[in-house]
Amino acid sequence: MATLTAARRVVIKIGSALLVDRVTGQLRADWLHALAEDVRWLKGLGADVALVSSGSIALGRGVLGLPLTTLALEQSQAAAAVGQIRLARAYEEALQPHGITTAQVLVTLEDSADRRRYLNSRATMETLLGLGVVPIVNENDTVATDEIRFGDNDRLAAQIAVTVGADQLILLSDVDGFYSGNPADDPKATRYDTIEQITPEIEAMAGDAGSGLSKGGMKTKLMAARTATAAGCAMAITEGSVQRPLLALQNGANATWFTAHSDPQVARKRWIAAMKPRGSVTLDAGAVAAMSRGKSLLPAGITGVTGTFERGDSILMLDSRGHSIGTGLTRYSALEAAQIKGHQSAKIEEILGYPGRAALIHRDDMAL
Repeated sequence: MATLTAARRVVIKIGSALLVDRVTGQLRADWLHALAEDVRWLKGLGADVALVSSGSIALGRGVLGLPLTTLALEQSQAAAAVGQIRLARAYEEALQPHGITTAQVLVTLEDSADRRRYLNSRATMETLLGLGVVPIVNENDTVATDEIRFGDNDRLAAQIAVTVGADQLILLSDVDGFYSGNPADDPKATRYDTIEQITPEIEAMAGDAGSGLSKGGMKTKLMAARTATAAGCAMAITEGSVQRPLLALQNGANATWFTAHSDPQVARKRWIAAMKPRGSVTLDAGAVAAMSRGKSLLPAGITGVTGTFERGDSILMLDSRGHSIGTGLTRYSALEAAQIKGHQSAKIEEILGYPGRAALIHRDDMAL
């Protein structure tokens, strides 16, 4: 069973029902400030932390006096526009006293489905986490329509965990784990401590959403678990309404852990290796040697470019004899790569007319 003290990078999902009082529509400030203590504790252990938080619509609808019933799309988007400001401010005010800088990151399903947008999101998140910032991620409800929505923050949290290479994903819920049935209706329902495989039998046990403020039910949590664990990220479902729920989880609070079957880096390399290359670059001997030492591929080490590819596509890396040494996700198009090949990274802006990234393929985006 996973332990938070061993985590390198943690994504925590917070539902609307935990953050916003269902009756008053007001922020549960005391709970949020206690959660901030948990974040400070995790960062003090050396872990990177990202929060995926619902709550913008729930906060906004209270300000606008909208009912708790299902809202029309334009009402939801208006509520999100009003509530998102308050949500971001609330997190900033809770975490700032601990010396923690926050950032607001709004995404849609398109940002993960489109490879170039995915790379942009990943680069931004990696930079924020590398600077010690805690990103506060939410679906961009102000502009998202049904066609470009995740629809719930369980799956969004899993996608963010995959994007940043997290090794643990914690879903703070209104239940303390995954049960064989709905414990509110079935007194014989039992909780699972650990689930190693999501079988058809496990899927059949999942119920639907229960809270008037939340959209996710146990089915969406299983979908999140499938996404996260396939990418090497363990996932826990635990009761979130208690004060300091992460410390409670570490101290043995009820939870269900879904087991990851590899680490995030290995899972990502397998994903990259399975992609169909759209072109190739030929490397000089120095670049090949640098690859073997775990370095990124710089334009200076490239002697040739073939194929038609765009930023985010998979391309082959070839040695001078044409033998493949691996694949990677390129940060430049074929046209751009041909222009900057053989040149030092400091010359990229002069050649292309705009500042670019130093590496053509970053070491985290290649499978050798």
